[in-house]
Amino acid sequence: EICHGKACFRGTRIMVWQILELLEAGVAVEEILSEKYFPQLTQDHIRAALHLAAEQLKHREFVAFPPD
Repeated sequence: EICHGKACFRGTRIMVWQILELLEAGVAVEEILSEKYFPQLTQDHIRAALHLAAEQLKHREFVAFPPD
């Protein structure tokens, strides 16, 4: 689903980027799924967020530039 032009989980207004940022920050999956963050989500939502990120990057090319 889409919320304000951003991917979100069906039936919620929770955007996928929010979950990815929490994971990047080192927040444990169990904590993300707890009352502290998003108790309405499941492990399947976390996997779906990671899958979406992987699919987005799979089709992109990156160019490394030498450091200044």
